[in-house]
Amino acid sequence: MNRALELAQIAGEQGEIPVGAVITDASGALIAEAGNRKERDKDPTAHAEIIAIRQAAKTLLNWRLNQCTLYVTLEPCPMCSGAIVQARVGLLVYGVDDPKTGAIRTVVNIPDSAASNHRLRVIGGIMESRCRQQLQNWFVNRRQNIT
Repeated sequence: MNRALELAQIAGEQGEIPVGAVITDASGALIAEAGNRKERDKDPTAHAEIIAIRQAAKTLLNWRLNQCTLYVTLEPCPMCSGAIVQARVGLLVYGVDDPKTGAIRTVVNIPDSAASNHRLRVIGGIMESRCRQQLQNWFVNRRQNIT
């Protein structure tokens, strides 16, 4: 999660909402990492989780990531939650709940819905206060710079 927080910091410094994600393989080796890139890439799908999933699949030469763990600083949105389920990620570890768009546990629960074809193991609240503080600080600074 520390590396995900570093990637989130970099994304925030580049004008992105500070979210970072890393994926490890079954041995715990880092195989993919990303920060949000929506603004820089002009791509609405360029969330940290999506980019990391694409990298991991290319690294493993397999779209099935069932032996992998995805660490992300913020609870995934509906798009990312769907991609996580479709990629068959073995374990999702996230930092802070997202009360607006969280689609793992907070607003909706995509992994446990009848539409899900994969049972996702989830651990939430890891380094929660650091993840929350990073996001809150970024939004405070952004609002101050806009006004």
